[in-house]
Amino acid sequence: MFCRSRNVKKFGFKNYSGTPDKIAEQIIDSCWNKEKQYFQVSSGHFCEFYSRDFGMCAKALVALGYKDKVVKTLEYALERFKKHGRITTSISPDGKCFDFPSYAVDSLPFIVHAIKVSSPKLLEKYKKFITSELDYFYNTVFDNKFALVRSDKYFSSIKDYSKRISSCYDNCMLSMLSDDLDAMKFYNPFSDYDIKKAILHNFWNGKYFNEDLSKSKIITGDANVFPFWCSVLDSKHIFALCMKAIEKEKLTKPFPLKYTSKPEKISNMSSLEFFSGDYERDTVWVHLALCFLDVLKRYDKKRCEEFLHQYSDLIKKHKNFLEVYDAKGEPFRTSFYVADESMLWVCKYLALKK
Repeated sequence: MFCRSRNVKKFGFKNYSGTPDKIAEQIIDSCWNKEKQYFQVSSGHFCEFYSRDFGMCAKALVALGYKDKVVKTLEYALERFKKHGRITTSISPDGKCFDFPSYAVDSLPFIVHAIKVSSPKLLEKYKKFITSELDYFYNTVFDNKFALVRSDKYFSSIKDYSKRISSCYDNCMLSMLSDDLDAMKFYNPFSDYDIKKAILHNFWNGKYFNEDLSKSKIITGDANVFPFWCSVLDSKHIFALCMKAIEKEKLTKPFPLKYTSKPEKISNMSSLEFFSGDYERDTVWVHLALCFLDVLKRYDKKRCEEFLHQYSDLIKKHKNFLEVYDAKGEPFRTSFYVADESMLWVCKYLALKK
């Protein structure tokens, strides 16, 4: 990352030619690792496989005609996870499985979700391994007394530098996992629990979803997107209230979507943040924005199109699809780090447009 940041500061981001749609197609192709047959997160410095990012992209990739490559990616990942004995957040370019910075709540849910949207038959092929992973997840992550993610332990998550107490996002992942298992009629250790009811009871405060069980009054982007993205509920009225809170907090400025607009009032952060600055504070995160637009398209198509137009303009401006922007809308950078580029996430932009 540091070596690449020096090169970007000296030479700039890679430039692609053509319309935003053509640039998107070139980037998706650049993220396909031909040698090992899997989709990387990017063709920049995140050249690994990431369970979270791939799971977010799987449905869009299938819709765009990349189903065969999605299945090949899953087979690549599952073979290595099985050999390793655990589904992890990531697989390094040389094939080593690892968690960053610790076991993640969303790795297993996103792998199962990718299987659901592409090839449910893979569940049977890896039945013994996935069943074992579900039992491990149940015993490690789940609090069966409250039907929520445990609050006495920190897990890696979408904000992987933060230390949140059973976050709303994490519990939405739990709900999605249970729903996907039921939809595929596979073994589900959570089937006797009403996870959706528990989420609404513990996180919805009548105006927006709380970030985690600490119930701090900070309004965050992920907490108010993923209850809808993960189908915890389907309510135009409640989404309108969340949207009101999001916009009042200026999380869509200069374009969507920020984790928060109050960087000084957030959950405790890992010491690793020393190297990354405000990387996960008041920055504009593109993968979060695209999940937000997935939801917004469902409830307010016109507003979704307005935000998509902003992203088209960003692609034209940078001739690339970047990872993260600072609070002012410029590509994020610190002394050690520069935003990654050529993100696989662009498939979600392209699918939303098409």
